Amino acid sequence: MNENNELKRVSDSRVDTVFTVLPEDTNMYGNLFGGKLVEWIDRTAAIVAVRHARKNVVTANIDNISFLEPIKLGDIVILKAWINYAGNTSMEIQVDIYTEKISTGKLAMASRAYLTYVAIDENNRPVPVPKLMLENEDEIKRFKEAEERKKIRLELKKMVR
Repeated sequence: MNENNELKRVSDSRVDTVFTVLPEDTNMYGNLFGGKLVEWIDRTAAIVAVRHARKNVVTANIDNISFLEPIKLGDIVILKAWINYAGNTSMEIQVDIYTEKISTGKLAMASRAYLTYVAIDENNRPVPVPKLMLENEDEIKRFKEAEERKKIRLELKKMVR
């Protein structure tokens, strides 16, 4: 655990960001570029990780980005992000992405992503992060699921070395 045994709530670092899809964000079919969405996801998730760790962070992994619904030119895109897991130096951040049609105001889940960040010091060395205070069944469930994803990521990492 970190030096002062600090516990932090999931709600302490939650982030919602909102974007409007502009012409320069789209392909020739008027759909949001996947790479632009990944940029928005990474920026939003990094804020969650920094808020939790109160340290600089680096992206260690992005996995399981599912594109469920097209995001079109003119749509409003809402990214809701929170921390699922805090280990010794790493954190898993979940980002749920919704598209809001401006003509109807209807929200549809467009994507979900899981990202891992590592907190670092001024020498780019990993440093401890606060542990999570899990306050409800949903947070406990997400924490356990994140532990399982971490195990899978570590096994995959072994396979590629």
